[in-house]
Amino acid sequence: MREYSPLPFDQTDDQADLRSMVRSILEQLATPQRLSETDENEAFDEELYAALAESGLVQLEGDLDGTPASHESQAIVLEELGATATSTAVSFVVQYMAVTLLTQHGTPAQRDRFLGPLFEGAHRAAFALTEPGGGTDVARAMKTRATRNADGGWTLNGAKMWISGATDCGFFIVLARTSPIEGSAVGGITMFLVPADAPGITVNEMDTVAIHGLSTCEVGFADVVLGDDAVLGDVDRGFRQVIGTLNGERLNAAAVALGIARGAHDAALDYVRGREAFGRPIGGFQVLQHRLVDEAVKIEAARGLLQRAARVADAGGAAETLSAMAKLAASEAATTATENGMRAMGGSGLSREYPMQRFWRDARLYTFAPLTDEMMTNFIAEHHLVLPRSY
Repeated sequence: MREYSPLPFDQTDDQADLRSMVRSILEQLATPQRLSETDENEAFDEELYAALAESGLVQLEGDLDGTPASHESQAIVLEELGATATSTAVSFVVQYMAVTLLTQHGTPAQRDRFLGPLFEGAHRAAFALTEPGGGTDVARAMKTRATRNADGGWTLNGAKMWISGATDCGFFIVLARTSPIEGSAVGGITMFLVPADAPGITVNEMDTVAIHGLSTCEVGFADVVLGDDAVLGDVDRGFRQVIGTLNGERLNAAAVALGIARGAHDAALDYVRGREAFGRPIGGFQVLQHRLVDEAVKIEAARGLLQRAARVADAGGAAETLSAMAKLAASEAATTATENGMRAMGGSGLSREYPMQRFWRDARLYTFAPLTDEMMTNFIAEHHLVLPRSY
């Protein structure tokens, strides 16, 4: 029987080299046994992260002068991580978000202090936006406050929820309300760079069903005193500045979800080729073949949308609708591939001996992060189909 061969990637030689580099590091360090151990022990893989950062995969083409990395390069790294070490992929999404915000809005001093070590892997960032009482409508619900001190600095008070990597980050990017709501709720919110060891910060890890290799936390800020140089970007415009990065975050979420879909698809193919029933491999049964083909089509469609959106964004074009479509398509591919994989493997799918159950759990994150699939659908309806706002 002819050997299975994945479809070729649409990529330049440099992009092929980048993909090959990531795969080489993962083959050495992200072995099935190691991935299983970090998932079971709910431990972040510091060695893997260090190797990736030392190879320049946090920085990519970016630099301290404010030059950003390309969306295509980030998507390649995240797809490869998503197909193997999904928790590390989620951490990289956060780091790329921090890199973007520091690149676009950081002062030279802030970039030297925070961005340089971030590039080197000397520390990691945690992005603190979501709150206990507000998710999708977080700007209107935001209760975290930063008030001016007499010396020109700030005092930060409040609580954040669902914060990835907060147990071992070097600093937080925290959004806090600095002025009352007047008109639009997105105004009056400021970004702050907060060292993780600042007095008054408490971090409690949450018990989650997925992404076990990266902590998910509640973070409290009680009278945390900050200097005026802690403001990232413009006072009262922080939320608007974050909105300006959402296109890239959607693309990066799509890339991880695409990777999860590909990882689950490959794992299912390996299983159905080797598992026999009624005297032949179960991959010969039509219902399984149809499901596998359906997910293969969804994977390639999601990749096509992701590449198109990333290229438009890198060229400076309007990619918001394409990135929303890519995120929806990749989320659908991930949930389809993991659901089909669990059904194809039957009882083995429930076994932690196999990675399918981890892919199945981790894929659920991208049905609601960074925004829910329903909000992505609303966005496309309003901005692409020009239909009335539905919420």
